[in-house]
Amino acid sequence: MTTVVEAPSKTPLVTAAAAVTVVLWASSFVAIRHAGTEFSAGAMSFARLLVGSVLLGAFLFRQPPSKASWPTKRDWPPLLACGLLWFGVYNLALNAAERRLDAGTAAMLVHIAPLLIALLAGLTLGEGFPRQLVVGSLVAFGGVVLIAMSTSTGRAETWGVVLCVIAAISYAVGVVTQKPLLSRLPAAQVTWLACTIGAIACLPYAPTLVSELRTASAGTIWWVIYLGAFPTALGFTTWAFALRRTTAGRMGVTVYAVPVVAIGLAWLLLGETPALLALVGGALCLAGVAISRRTGRKEA
Repeated sequence: MTTVVEAPSKTPLVTAAAAVTVVLWASSFVAIRHAGTEFSAGAMSFARLLVGSVLLGAFLFRQPPSKASWPTKRDWPPLLACGLLWFGVYNLALNAAERRLDAGTAAMLVHIAPLLIALLAGLTLGEGFPRQLVVGSLVAFGGVVLIAMSTSTGRAETWGVVLCVIAAISYAVGVVTQKPLLSRLPAAQVTWLACTIGAIACLPYAPTLVSELRTASAGTIWWVIYLGAFPTALGFTTWAFALRRTTAGRMGVTVYAVPVVAIGLAWLLLGETPALLALVGGALCLAGVAISRRTGRKEA
């Protein structure tokens, strides 16, 4: 306990890295919303993951050879689950959802994932279901229902809400399956492999991507490249940098700021704001997560 991971000289760097992650991940919702006008969900997913995989691979392999071994047979099932769900299904579902929902609403819905992670941990890691976790789940579910009843267009987009929930579930399961891997393998290696697996899973959309690249505007193409280079490659890198120097609990709190930043960016760049009922629903989702986290703090 005497080894302090947040020394004064490092705390500003940790804070800056976490802030960069939040802004980049929030900006991805706006970029997806914009690029979705010219790229289909599958093509955009493949392009984003391909760019991210190439950049992460270039960063990983330019480093001195690591003493860590290549994943063993027992590592591949969780790696495949993480890559297919967190990077593959998550991107496909979110991209499709944002063709029906505004960026802010999608961000609020997807960020029930931390609460789902807590629930999955209770099921798979033997952490149980404390009362406050159950209450928080019910509050967050109420928020999802409110968001489903209203979007920025003033009408329900139930299928978009369902896709966001699928994205959140995929994200949560991906994180839970990734957790044991990080105790055996370097974080950069796990992230690159998972991103590459997701890109391979989206390979069937390559012909569609080639076709859509021919008609897409240069600005939209750059938005897609931005998604792969910054929210994916750089965003996960700054996340790993900060996570190595602070606790997972503190880092987990930072992602709750993503919907707020996403709403602000969507208002500035896209001129769209979720309806009042959707904002109330988003507040309930965040309140549910906050209630559920009180149990973890007491137990800690």
